[in-house]
Formats: sequence, C-alpha cells, structure tokens
Amino acid sequence: MPLHENNRNKLERLIEEHDFSFAAQYVLEHTRQGICWTKKGPSDYSTPCSSRIGGDPDLLPATVWPITSDGIPMTFLAQLNLKQLSEMDESAGLQGGGMLYFFVGVDEPAYNIEHHVLFLPESKLPEAHRCIPPEVTALEEKFSGYEIEPLATLEAPNYGYVDYEAVEDDQHDFEDYEELREAMRGGADEAIAVMFGYPATQHGDCEVEAALMLLTGQNYNYRPAEALQQITAHLGGDEERAKQEVQDTLLLLEIDSDDDVGFCWWDAGTLQFFVRKEDLLAGRWDRTYCSLYSS
Repeated sequence: MPLHENNRNKLERLIEEHDFSFAAQYVLEHTRQGICWTKKGPSDYSTPCSSRIGGDPDLLPATVWPITSDGIPMTFLAQLNLKQLSEMDESAGLQGGGMLYFFVGVDEPAYNIEHHVLFLPESKLPEAHRCIPPEVTALEEKFSGYEIEPLATLEAPNYGYVDYEAVEDDQHDFEDYEELREAMRGGADEAIAVMFGYPATQHGDCEVEAALMLLTGQNYNYRPAEALQQITAHLGGDEERAKQEVQDTLLLLEIDSDDDVGFCWWDAGTLQFFVRKEDLLAGRWDRTYCSLYSS
C-alpha cells in the first residue's frame, strides 16, 4: 500500500540516519505500509472478539464451521478485530470494524491450499462467543491460543524482492540495508503475522502465482513471463493491465511458524494469504489465495 505523508517523512529521516541517501529514491518508491501482529500473551478467552492467533475462534452460534472439499473441518488459524486497525494508516485498506477469520485445510501441496476467509460485521460481534472446534480438523493438531496486537510498520523489499544493485554501493552492503529495514519495522521482528508487506520468498513471484489463480484459475508453473502472458490473454491482450493486476495483488496475511502457538509450516516456513486490491476494497473474502513458503 502507498505511504502517507507522515510515514514518508519518517522514512526519509531513517534513510538519512542510516546514510542511505544514495538509495533514497528506490527505498521510497518500494516501501509499503504494513501491519505486524505481535503476541501479547496466552488467551484466557475473557475478552470476546479480541484479536487472536491459534486456539479457538469467537463465532456466531449459527456459524457453519468451514470444511474442505473432502468434508474435513478446516483448522482455525486466526481472528483479527479490524477495529484495532482503525488507528493504523488508512492506506492499509481495512477500515471500519468487524472480524476477519482465517481457516485452512491440508497444507500440502504448498500451492492453492484450501482455505476459508470469513468476515463478521461489527454489529454482529456482541453475539459471537467462543466456539470449540471439531475434535479433528485438517491439520490434526491443537494450537495454543495467543492474544495479539497490531503495530504499524514500514516494509521495504526483503531478500526475495530487493534490487541488490539499488541498495549496495562501495560503502554499503546488504547487511547495512537489512539494518535499515529493521529500523523501519520499528521492533516488529518478533511478529507472528504481517499484513500488506512483502511475503517471505526467495524468488519474488508470490503475487504472480496468486494473481494467475485468482484471475484465470490456472496453477503457476514457476515461470513468471509465461504466467504474465496467461494473465494478459485472460484480459484481452492488455499487458499493462496484467502487470497492474500483479502489482495490485496484496499480501492479506502471512503467518509465521511459532513454537508457542505450535505452528510449523513445513520446515519452519510461513503460510500466506493473498487478495486482489479490488476484492479487498469490495470485501469479497471468497476471492483469496493461500500458499506456503518454506526454504
């Protein structure tokens, strides 16, 4: 998401403090407004509809638990109280209230993972209460519930997305750039989840994969140029629109592996949910994409 003026001013100060003026234009153009979620402590479920990761969700009594195509109950991952984001930079794209819930099916293979994103309006939250999951769900594990809180961050391109030539010179190497990135994130390195930043990956093509499936229903063959051609063909040959669609495919939520909660995505990787900007703003939560990254 684009930066507002106050965040741009903050970023300019950090660039100057870290002596990165030579890369200022690149960093300013490619930094995104993000939101990180950090753990406050184990859930005691005394505060209904608080933001939570793992454990049990707070749902309406009539809510039908999501199931996979094989009829297996999905595993609950997180619930995010969007009212907590009201003080965040409004460029985050999630304004107003309500609750966003994330469920997942079997996390193999690592692409096009079955999942369900559920939204509950603010007016319905007083009716929601703790719901005990089915005895066995898709991931076949019980995860500890933790209360979480949001932190607004500035997210510069990570190792999978950065242009190394743009952030290195005779006096600065990638480690110096990483120090700048850490300062921009403002103490969010221990976050268990992030929204609207750059997904963890080695190849920088996660949005291509997600956009291809969301727009065309086709699986990604890990050749970005071919995927862009497929999207372009789907859009009537408009290549510029295809590129914009990839750019407007956003990281809705990335959940990290975490020992406290019990999440371990393959080899301590991350689970990632994507959404097109158009669908995000329209609240079309049935049009999301889920994949997994593990090194």
